[in-house]
Amino acid sequence: MKIVREPLDPKISMWHFLAYYLRFLREKEGLSLAQWGKIIGMARSSVSNIEAGRAKLQVDYARRLDVKFETGGLFELLLWYARMAHDPNWFKQYSQHERQAAEIKVFHGQLIPLLLQTDDYTRRYGRLSTAKDREAVLAGRIARKRAVLEREDPPYIWALLDEAVLARRVGGAEVMKPQLEHLLEMGDRWNVILRVVPFSAGEHEGSDGFFQLIGLDDRDIAYAGAHGGGRLIEMPNEIKDVVDSFERIGAKADSQDASRKLIKKYLESYT
Repeated sequence: MKIVREPLDPKISMWHFLAYYLRFLREKEGLSLAQWGKIIGMARSSVSNIEAGRAKLQVDYARRLDVKFETGGLFELLLWYARMAHDPNWFKQYSQHERQAAEIKVFHGQLIPLLLQTDDYTRRYGRLSTAKDREAVLAGRIARKRAVLEREDPPYIWALLDEAVLARRVGGAEVMKPQLEHLLEMGDRWNVILRVVPFSAGEHEGSDGFFQLIGLDDRDIAYAGAHGGGRLIEMPNEIKDVVDSFERIGAKADSQDASRKLIKKYLESYT
């Protein structure tokens, strides 16, 4: 007996609504997954993944559907709303992208980015979590870090830090001394570029919050942090704005050598 998967709940998010409506229209037209795939130039498995929420519709395919069914841009508009809206499942998708990244660019002005943290530093911030199972949250963060760094082909990492990150005494000398030593070690890796924006640089765009850019093989995505969560960014024009911000902040950062000297200066305060 053939098992038919239940459609996604369209009330959960715009992505679920889009997947739900795509399946509704396909079944209304009496088309199989393979037949639907031929209409938009997509493999049967890809259509199935989109309807199941394992993959997302891309703009080129949305446009083909609008032309085929003369929907006046409906699918492209639904895709735009899905990309702009909050997605409850965004972090799962983000973590998958992070593990597949060829390049990661990150700016942080309040704490050391996860990929450059020692486990003890991660634990200090993990204690602040309001989740019921804080240990599970902490284990997840450490596992996420290792999934990226311990790959056979780790991504290039470009990190910009505000000097405030170095000045903040997270966990005191017991935590900060090894953490600063770890930063120096990470900065020596072939795939890591680490630069610091000094206090003397004055104001910069990083005051709006931290963000991360992930370069995939076929496209770029971004993540912008916010209190209590964040937002996955996939629209090309928004991603360009994030790239521009990263470059402008980078223009105020010290060189790699000068950044190392600054890190060593803070390290000396713990010895």
